[in-house]
Amino acid sequence: ADLVKKGKSLFGTHCQKCHGPHGKGDGPDSDKDAPAADLTDEFRTELNTEGVLYYKVMNGHPPAMPAFKSKLTKNDAWTLVEYLKTLRVHP
Repeated sequence: ADLVKKGKSLFGTHCQKCHGPHGKGDGPDSDKDAPAADLTDEFRTELNTEGVLYYKVMNGHPPAMPAFKSKLTKNDAWTLVEYLKTLRVHP
């Protein structure tokens, strides 16, 4: 629970402005013509395994997503991945 809480805080600081508060890709800085990924989309779950999420967080995902390897430690990136996985849970 503490890990997810910390991951949520990291998400709020680094990801929410593009991915939105619930990870839907509707943040205020998301490009309207090429919006940020909807991290809750079940289709992306298969494409973006934990390792792929970590890689994208650290190295970015062109054209719009920047790399965070200079802003996050490896442990912080994994903590963020743990939070991102909670966005995939659908009631």
